[in-house]
Amino acid sequence: MSEPAAGARAPPFGLWERMVAGRYLRAKRSQGGVALISIISFIGILLAVAVLIIVMSVMNGFRSELLGRILGFQGHVFVAGGVVDGPALGPAVQRIRAVPGVVQATPVIQGQVLAMGPNQVTGAVIRGVSAADVAASPIIARNITHGSLKGYGEGEDGGDRVLVGDRLAETLGVHAGDPLTLISPSGAATAFGGSPVQKTFIVAGTFTVGMSQYDQAYIYMPLATAQLFLGREGSIDEIEIKLKNPDEAERLKGRIARAAGPTALVTDWTQRDTSFWGALKVERNVMRLILMLLVAIAALNIISGLVMLVKNKGRDIAILRTMGAGQGAILRIFFMAGASIGALGTFAGLLLGTLFCIYIQEIQTFVEAVTGQAVFSSDVYFLSHIPAKVDWSEVALITFWALAMSFVATLPPAWRASRLDPVEALRYE
Repeated sequence: MSEPAAGARAPPFGLWERMVAGRYLRAKRSQGGVALISIISFIGILLAVAVLIIVMSVMNGFRSELLGRILGFQGHVFVAGGVVDGPALGPAVQRIRAVPGVVQATPVIQGQVLAMGPNQVTGAVIRGVSAADVAASPIIARNITHGSLKGYGEGEDGGDRVLVGDRLAETLGVHAGDPLTLISPSGAATAFGGSPVQKTFIVAGTFTVGMSQYDQAYIYMPLATAQLFLGREGSIDEIEIKLKNPDEAERLKGRIARAAGPTALVTDWTQRDTSFWGALKVERNVMRLILMLLVAIAALNIISGLVMLVKNKGRDIAILRTMGAGQGAILRIFFMAGASIGALGTFAGLLLGTLFCIYIQEIQTFVEAVTGQAVFSSDVYFLSHIPAKVDWSEVALITFWALAMSFVATLPPAWRASRLDPVEALRYE
């Protein structure tokens, strides 16, 4: 390596500074190095970053899956009020469908019934939706496990074909083509009040939404049939509206209200189950804070390694200072020695966490095959697999935080090394 010209100053973070920092970092314990502590610091940062990425990705995936399934089943905006009764319903639905950003507007009626099958009698929820709207709902039409939509909504007053959630069908012991008896407690009005109505329907098919709370409770019935069966001819409960982007529900709510008419009451999905979505948000933010503190603690391990390195290399620092190395050069050497541990640990953790999230389903399958037990029960978590959605902006934030903590942790011992007095360091040598 050529020497710099007389009077010339080596550039900051130059080749010789990097070489010295790398030599100190690789030095064995017998040579005054702290290789073991450096490895421990590296592994700590690697695991902290990987765990933070994995946990946040799983929480993002969990929220995304729940959001997609719940909103795919229930809708994003809901219109109720006087507009849902009588002849005003049809024109209102057409006006709502014309609003930019609206994908689907579905008149819906719901009611609780008693379902009687060969195996068991259980409660269920009828969801009255027209055949065209069911066919336009991917979460139902594309997830029919047995049977088909053939015959659904066909015949006088909507016909007698229904779709049953697969878990409910399993509980009742019915399959596609089997009869299913339903009893409605609110049937036709009589002089003595409402009388229960019992009717036998044919199971056209079974469907799965992927969430047990829907698959084990809901029965889809043609809208006209449901209105007759529940004794509510000519009226519905609400108009369910689906948007291209669910996050725009609050912004589009005003336009939808104007299109629906002055008697409409408009709400969106953020107003329903507010406590549930709020709890998910708070849990996500708290978990991020806790794990970011874990990354900071892991980065602090660098301090102990560098303090020992500075103590062991006191004689070398003094010699470098007497040969002309400035305080800035010494600071940069030890800064690079510590920061390289943090940077390598951060990027290794980034790679490990990202790969784990990408192959999380394969990892889950392997663990279940080895242990023979389900690690993610759908009865408990409503989902059949561990979801993971990598948010690259969040990954960038995690990477920045880990690097920043690593760099900050190296400054105190590096500053101490740069302020070391050569005379004091060589006095007892």
